[in-house]
Amino acid sequence: MQKKLTEIKRIRAEELAKEQREISVSSFFEKNRHLLGFDNPIRALLTTVKELVDNAADATEEMHILPEIFVEIKQLSETRFIVIEEQIPKIFAKLLYGSKFFKLKMARGQQGIGVSASVLYAQLTTGKPVKIISKIDPKKPAHYYELHIDTNKNEPEIIKEDIVEWDKSHGTRVELELEAKYQKGKQSVFEYLKQTAIANPHIHLFYISPEQEKIDFPRATNSLPIEPKQIKPHPLGIELGILIRMLRETKARTVQSFLQIEFSRIGSTKAKEVCDKAKIPANSKPKKIARQEAENLFKAIQQTKFVAPPTDCLSPITSALLEKGLRKEIDAEFFVSTTRPPAVYRGFPFQIECSLAYGGNLEKESQARLIRFANRVPLLYQQSACAITKSVALTNWRAYGLQQSGNSLPVGPFVIVVHIASVWVPFTSESKEAIAHYPEIIKEIKLAVQECGRKLASHLRHTVRAHEQREKINLFEKYIPEIASSLHNLSGESKTLITENLNKMLKKNLPSLEKNGGKVD
Repeated sequence: MQKKLTEIKRIRAEELAKEQREISVSSFFEKNRHLLGFDNPIRALLTTVKELVDNAADATEEMHILPEIFVEIKQLSETRFIVIEEQIPKIFAKLLYGSKFFKLKMARGQQGIGVSASVLYAQLTTGKPVKIISKIDPKKPAHYYELHIDTNKNEPEIIKEDIVEWDKSHGTRVELELEAKYQKGKQSVFEYLKQTAIANPHIHLFYISPEQEKIDFPRATNSLPIEPKQIKPHPLGIELGILIRMLRETKARTVQSFLQIEFSRIGSTKAKEVCDKAKIPANSKPKKIARQEAENLFKAIQQTKFVAPPTDCLSPITSALLEKGLRKEIDAEFFVSTTRPPAVYRGFPFQIECSLAYGGNLEKESQARLIRFANRVPLLYQQSACAITKSVALTNWRAYGLQQSGNSLPVGPFVIVVHIASVWVPFTSESKEAIAHYPEIIKEIKLAVQECGRKLASHLRHTVRAHEQREKINLFEKYIPEIASSLHNLSGESKTLITENLNKMLKKNLPSLEKNGGKVD
């Protein structure tokens, strides 16, 4: 009986094994599109525009060209739209982790799957192919493609290919038809583009909405950002499984040379120190390192002090340009910005920037508006789950003269901008909308916010003092005629002369206000 049961189980296991098959990445996301930000029609439209714009910005900057990005949304019906964004099939239609996934340098898209996911979403909801026109040189023809994604093979399926006339000297035009829903407000396409213009003052954006409203976001600088350089992994930023894979794939002949070649900040002395701690001969062959030896090597790395990773892999906006971008898009009376020195989490270098805008035409009675960026990309969703929000809310804004209820955002005519630049932003999900709560990141955000907060507090103190002094001036000026008349009746002096002397006294006691019209420098 037991033998029969065992045989039945074996046959059943073989049948189940036959039913199993390898699935492609695109097949997986075909059933789990919410993971990439396509969980509802409103967000799907925004995510599509976001991925196309981010990809265009990265591509032009890599070519050392100032980005000129045109976005148009055409409404075909209540739930169907065409998105147009003005490099060939495998770029747009192969849903694999791209080259960015393996490079340790700052870039907008880290996974390299966003644009392809947009193509896949359009295909799933309308069945229509993506249409692409690409031209790389004024003297060369433009290539036109219509293509689908073969989700089984994870490959582009070209439906149509042609040479066409295009009046552009160079560039790429992508057209997607998809099921979506258009809305205005804080999580709209317009808001995303406006925030993109703030964090990317070198980009010129032009947008045509479904209502045919034409909106221009001019660039604030003609200087491209500093190009970040690719770095090797820092030893403190790897995990055991990655180390084992690197040992198998390396071309280094010894473990000591492996440590020096494959990692940043490890010289021959440090490499020898790590080998000694792990009790592994420095001349051992990496490919022959057993799992237990690899674990000992990993522990030895964690117990060793290394110089922080290089920071030329980052390209911060800079406080001056961040403030310039904010001034261009936000109507306020006071602006302040700061860029923190580079810091490290898990061996990954990162840099925090912060800017504040206060007063002007901003709403006075509402909660402060928080704008979050990661590698120059706006984060419009999952604000409450983000480390940036937590860091700003935990800041004591009352110390800077603002109203605040508990650990929440302050109240007042106030905009807070926080940007994290990193070779690997620790997003909480594949949709890339919230930053994970690493203590090192939270600490740096709070320091940046506090630095700007102190400057804002100084401004507010001067503003209040100036306002009080202006009220005293107005009050004194109001009663000068009556005082002059009374003194004239008592002394017989000329009323005009008394009035002139009183005005001189006012100017003498409040020279700075008289000079600046009630404003403090």
